[in-house]
Amino acid sequence: METDETAPIRLTPLQLKAWLLSAGGVALDGFDLFIMGVALPLILVRYSGPSWQTGLIASAAIIGAIIGALFGGNLTDRFGRKRLYMWDLVAFVVFAIASGFAWNVWSLIVFRFMLGLAVGADYPIAASFSAEYLPSQVRGRWLVAGFSFQALGMLAGAVTGLILLAIHPVDDTWRLMLSVGAIPAIIIMWARRSVPETPAWEAHLKEAHPEPPARLRELFRGVNLKKTTLCAGAWFLMDVMMYGIGLFTPMLLASMGFAKHQGWNFIREDMGSTAGTALLDLLLVAGFVIAILLVDRVGRMPLQKVGFLGAAVGLGLLGVAAMNGNPMWLVILGFAIFNLLINAGPNSTTFLVPAEIYPTRLRATGHGFAASAGKFGAALGVFVLPILESRWGTAAMVFAMAGVGLVGLALTITFGRETRDVQIVGVATKASAAAKPAGVDDLA
Repeated sequence: METDETAPIRLTPLQLKAWLLSAGGVALDGFDLFIMGVALPLILVRYSGPSWQTGLIASAAIIGAIIGALFGGNLTDRFGRKRLYMWDLVAFVVFAIASGFAWNVWSLIVFRFMLGLAVGADYPIAASFSAEYLPSQVRGRWLVAGFSFQALGMLAGAVTGLILLAIHPVDDTWRLMLSVGAIPAIIIMWARRSVPETPAWEAHLKEAHPEPPARLRELFRGVNLKKTTLCAGAWFLMDVMMYGIGLFTPMLLASMGFAKHQGWNFIREDMGSTAGTALLDLLLVAGFVIAILLVDRVGRMPLQKVGFLGAAVGLGLLGVAAMNGNPMWLVILGFAIFNLLINAGPNSTTFLVPAEIYPTRLRATGHGFAASAGKFGAALGVFVLPILESRWGTAAMVFAMAGVGLVGLALTITFGRETRDVQIVGVATKASAAAKPAGVDDLA
């Protein structure tokens, strides 16, 4: 017979609901990223311009997410998780629809930027909400499982783009692609209305001697400096690779000859390279499955190290392929290794660790800063990637991205700090409560 200490941890209906609705917000980010990758070739037919303009169109939402994550996280620690949990999705709905009605390139860029503010704010809100509802023994796998909805959103974005192109194969189909994300956002927004504030934040409000409101500068003082270097630095480097390669996967596949067929027009080629992207995206899901199975067993840092190294190897293979006539088996192998190990490692752990390594009063602020650094890396990747490819060629560009992966490995080795056993106030089980008094945050 199982004892309280050995019985499987089962989530309550409220915990499951908070987790699922937080995961839904993450899925919207993945959906918007990848459907933009499908829409971008069509947008460039309408608004053709220099490479810097292409990069700005592609990265406008990510630039907005930098600011949204930075200030959204701090506001969440100042005013509570619940308040911002729904209103950021209101902004997502408004500006997703507005993007579809853009009348010129600059209105499109502005609307995409505003949408990015909402996407960025949802990262620290969703992570804090989930972490403060989940039991510590299973927090890692459930947080990673929630973040895995990003991959499901990416896959849904690629598939939705294909369906819309098949139904309506004209240049302006990009307008439908950029607006359709408002539909799931409305559903998630409505459901979030009934989720109460987290136990950890309620306990924080009831403290007899509450500390002053969280401030960003605290992240760079004392023990927090190493935590911030690990969290923000690793997320920055990971997103340079993840977004830079991910957003342009259809275009990279096309440039490597994946969808080149005599007699095909650019729409058919876009559909062909997008179909290849959708198949490769299945390995993003497989990577998350590996992380879910291992993150609470082997820890966060071992997965992060292996993931950075594996991503560098996969991109290195793409560079070798580009230098040798792009043999399709090597192109597919490189993308497969990259997609699998980037998600099994740093794409999972960089979301998870900031939600665990900071105390409650700084949790969303620290997570928001790390997410903001990541989004800055993402914006840098998608802005610089087309410029590097046009000037240096595909091989040099992917080799440079492989080097970013190696820097991520070195940073993790230097500053890595395991957070597997951290307890968060309000959600400790009987087994963990016996080992640590309630209301104590580890690594504080």
